[in-house]
Amino acid sequence: MKAAIPLFAALAALAACRATTGLDRNTLPSKRALTEMTSPEKGEPSRLDGLALIVPPPVKYPATRKADVADTYFGTVVPDPYRWLEDLDSPETKAWVTAQNEVTFAYLSQIPFRDKIRERLTKIWNYERYGVPGQVGQDLVFSKNDGLQNQAVLYRQRGPGEPQVLLDPNKFSADGTTALASTEFSNDHRYLAYATSSGGSDWNKVRILDLTTNQLLPEELSWVKVSSTSWTKKGFYYSRYDAPKAGENDLAGMNEYHKVYFHQLNTPQSADRLVYENPKMPLGFRIASATEDERFLSLYLTDGKSDGNRLQVRDLTDPKQAATWTTLIASYEFNNTVVGNVGGEVLVHTNYKAPRYRVVRIDPKKPQEANWHDVLPEGPNKLESVSQVGGHLIADYLHDASSQVKVYSELGQFQHEVQLPAIGTASGFGGRRTDKVVYYAFTSFTYPTTIYKYDLATNTSTVFRAPKVDVNPQDYVTTQVFYPSKDGTKIPMFIVHRKGVALTGKNPTYLYAYGGFNVSLTPGFSVARLLWLENGGVLAIPNLRGGGEYGEAWHQAGMTPHKQNVFDDFIAAAEYLKDNKYTDYDHLAIAGGSNGGLLVGATMNQRPDLCRVALPAVGVMDMLRYQKFTIGWNWAPEYGTSDNPAQFQNLLAFSPLHNLRPGTSYPATLITTADHDDRVVPAHSFKFAAALQAANDGPNPTLIRVDVNAGHGAGKSTKLQIDEWADVWSFCYANMGVTPTLQ
Repeated sequence: MKAAIPLFAALAALAACRATTGLDRNTLPSKRALTEMTSPEKGEPSRLDGLALIVPPPVKYPATRKADVADTYFGTVVPDPYRWLEDLDSPETKAWVTAQNEVTFAYLSQIPFRDKIRERLTKIWNYERYGVPGQVGQDLVFSKNDGLQNQAVLYRQRGPGEPQVLLDPNKFSADGTTALASTEFSNDHRYLAYATSSGGSDWNKVRILDLTTNQLLPEELSWVKVSSTSWTKKGFYYSRYDAPKAGENDLAGMNEYHKVYFHQLNTPQSADRLVYENPKMPLGFRIASATEDERFLSLYLTDGKSDGNRLQVRDLTDPKQAATWTTLIASYEFNNTVVGNVGGEVLVHTNYKAPRYRVVRIDPKKPQEANWHDVLPEGPNKLESVSQVGGHLIADYLHDASSQVKVYSELGQFQHEVQLPAIGTASGFGGRRTDKVVYYAFTSFTYPTTIYKYDLATNTSTVFRAPKVDVNPQDYVTTQVFYPSKDGTKIPMFIVHRKGVALTGKNPTYLYAYGGFNVSLTPGFSVARLLWLENGGVLAIPNLRGGGEYGEAWHQAGMTPHKQNVFDDFIAAAEYLKDNKYTDYDHLAIAGGSNGGLLVGATMNQRPDLCRVALPAVGVMDMLRYQKFTIGWNWAPEYGTSDNPAQFQNLLAFSPLHNLRPGTSYPATLITTADHDDRVVPAHSFKFAAALQAANDGPNPTLIRVDVNAGHGAGKSTKLQIDEWADVWSFCYANMGVTPTLQ
C-alpha cells in the first residue's frame, strides 16, 4: 500500500512538483512539486564591496504595449493593461516572449563565469541516482538515472540477475522533454499502466504494457489529469476531463467536470465506463482508488471551495453495495485518505477533529462517527503519512520539520521507532501486506539521497544504494534556529553552510521558502544548491506559516485572510540573517516557486530594500484572475477569490502584479517560467515582468527567462535543469558582486 498523504491538501497545492516512480500501490497524484548585475548606465565595470565585476551594457527592454483594459470589482476599478499577454497563442504574445528571451540570454551570456558554473554543475550532477524500489512479483522495480540522462530509466531485476530496462523515457521524445509521470502495476503483476507528460504539461497520456510479452496494448488514454491509476482484475479506475473544445487552448483553458472512468483492457477509451460525475458541480476533483485486496473502492471528492475532500466508499465484493456509495466523511473541509483496510473496516488518515492528523478505523456498514475507533490518535507531532505494509502500520511524523518514523501493529500498538541516520527526511515505506522488507529513501541538506532496505521483523535498516557524489557531508554544518516573526510567533529555519565559513555579514545567502497549501519544507539534498554551498554561500530555508510542518493550525495561520503572516515570516527570516551576521542587503537573494513565486513577488513589493536579488519562479502573480485558468480555481480555499468582496480587498493588498509602484528601485529580478506550464500559466509571469520593467526606476535588471518545452517543474529534463540553475547562480553572483571560486 502506498503511504497515505493528506491527499487533497496535495491536490490543492499542485504546485511544488516531485517526480515519483509510483511503484507503490494506489499511486495518487503527488503535489508537489518546486524550482527553484547591477546594470551600470554606460557599461563600464561596476564595483560592489570592492569586487570588480564585468557586466553587460544597460538593458534595453522590449516595448510592451499597454491596452485600455480594466475590471471593476465591487466599485473598485483595477486596470489590466497587459491582459493581451494572457493569449498565449497570439502572434503578439509569442513575439514578446521571443524578444524578452533574446534580451535575457544576451545579458546572461556576458557574465564571464556563466560557462564555468554550467561546467561545474554538469560535473557534480553526473552521479547515479536511484528511486525507491518496489517489489512487483518476483522482480524488484526501481528507477535510475546514470547521471546526465534527461530522464530516469525504469528497471526490473530478478534476484541477483542483471537489471533489465522496463521503460526508458529518454526514448519517448528526441529532446528528452517527455517524462514518465506515474506507473502502476496490476495486482497480478501482469500489466503496467504508465502515464507520460509531454513538455512539462500536467496533461497525461496512459499506455499499458504487457509484462509477459513486453508489448504495448493497443489503447491509449488521453486528457488524463489529477488522476490515480487503480487496478482491479479486468482493468483500472482513472480520472480525466472531456477533450477541449475546438479552438480552446488546452494549456490555459479552465478545467471543469472532472470524471471517474473504469478502463477495461484491450478496449478503446471510447468504451470506458463512467463511474462518477457531478454535472451540477463543474469545479472539483473526483478520484477513485481501490484497496490492495480490491474489496473497497474509495471515492475522493472536492468542491473547489473548501480545503479538504468528502470521502465515500463502496464494497466491490458485496452485490448490494457494489453500486452504492457510502459516505464516511461528508464534509469537504478536512483531508481524508484511505490507508487500507482490516477485517472489513477501512483505515482513514484524517485531520477531522485532529489538526495534526490521526488514523481512525471505520466500518462502512456502521459509518456513524460514534462507531469510529482511533488506531493512531492525534499526537504532539504532525502525522505526515501512513502506510499499511507487511502486517504493520508505518507512520511518518514531523518533528520540527524533520522525519520521525514509527512502526505500529495494524490495531495501533506501538512496536518500535525506525532509527534514521541523521536529522532529515525519510520517504517511501510502501509495499504490500505480504512483504517482509520495504525500502525507503533518506536525505538531508548535505546527505545525498540514499536508499535503505528495512527489515520489518528485526527493525534494521541497511544501505541498499548509496550515491557517490562529489561532496563530503562532514564539510558542512546544518543548524535550526527559531526566530520571531512580526507578531512574535517563533518560526523555525534551517541554515546550511561550510564549516569554518566566517560570518562576516557579507556572505552570499540564498533564502528559499514556500509558505502555503499545507506543504512541508523538510531537509533534502540538492546538487544544484551544492554549488552555492561549496563556494562559501549560505542556504536558509524557513518553515513559514501556511505550510504543513505543525499541522492544520499552522497551515490556516497562513491562509486567507491571514496570508500576510507568510510575508511577515519571510521578511523576518531575512532580517534575522542580517542581524546575526550571515549576510546583508547586497548579498541576499530571495527565492521561491509557484506559491513561493507569489511569496517573492509580494515580498519584493512590500520591501524592495530587503535584498539585492529576487528570484520568483513560475509564480502566481495575478491574484485577481488566477482562478480563470486551468485548475487555478482549486486554490480558492487557500487564497480566496476576487468574486468575494472581503477576499477581493485582501487579495488586492498583496497581489504582486497589482502592487508594483512606479518610480521604485526594485531588486535585480530574474523571473523564470515555461511555455508549457499549465498549472500556473505563464501569463502570470508575463504580465508581472511587463509591469515590473515599466515600474522599476533603479539600476537593477528585471528580466524574464522563458523555458521552451518545459512546464511547472515535474519531469524537466536534466539539461534544462542544469541550464536554468547555471543562469540563476550566474545572475545571483553577478548582481552581488561576487566571483565564485568554482572547484
